[in-house]
Amino acid sequence: MRRIVIAFSILATIVTASAQAPPQGPAASPPLPATDVTDKALQAFIAAMPKDAITDSPIRIVDVGGSRIGIYGVFRPKSMPGDAIAHTTRTSEVYYMLEGSGTLVTGGTIADPKPPPSGRGSGPRGERIEAGVSRRVTKGDIIVIPGRTPHWWSSLDSDIKYLIIRSDPDNRLPLK
Repeated sequence: MRRIVIAFSILATIVTASAQAPPQGPAASPPLPATDVTDKALQAFIAAMPKDAITDSPIRIVDVGGSRIGIYGVFRPKSMPGDAIAHTTRTSEVYYMLEGSGTLVTGGTIADPKPPPSGRGSGPRGERIEAGVSRRVTKGDIIVIPGRTPHWWSSLDSDIKYLIIRSDPDNRLPLK
C-alpha cells in the first residue's frame, strides 16, 4: 500500500509540474470530482483481458484540470516480451507491478529503429535497446518512465500483470 501512495505522489508531482496554475478569484472553476478504481474492479478488468496477446487497455482516463491522467491495466504473456519503444509524446508512465517478474530496460537507444505498426501508438520501435539501464522487476515494484524515454521488457520470468498510470499534459488521451 505504501508503494501505491508513493507512486501516486510521484505522478501528482509530474502532473503538477506540467499543468498551469489554476485560476484564482470569482472566475475560478469548482474543484473536479475524485475518481475511484477499486482493487476489485482492477482485478476483474485485468482478469478479463486476453491471455494470448499483449494487452494495454484504459480502465479510466480523467480530466485533472488542464491535463489528463490515464489508468491502464496491462497483461503481458511470458512468450511475448514485446518491442523496445520510445513514445514521441511527453506522456510519462508509472508502472506498478501486480504479478509476475521480468527484466525491464530503460534509457539508451533503440537499435535499428522502425516506425510503429499502423494503429499501434507513436514512436519508433525495435528489437532491443543498447546502453540502457536494466533492472529486475517484481510484484510491488514501481518504475517511473518519463515521456520519450525508450523502454523494453527484454525478458519475462512469467506472465506479468501491471498497472500503468499515464500523465497526459497534452490531453491526447480520450476521456473514459
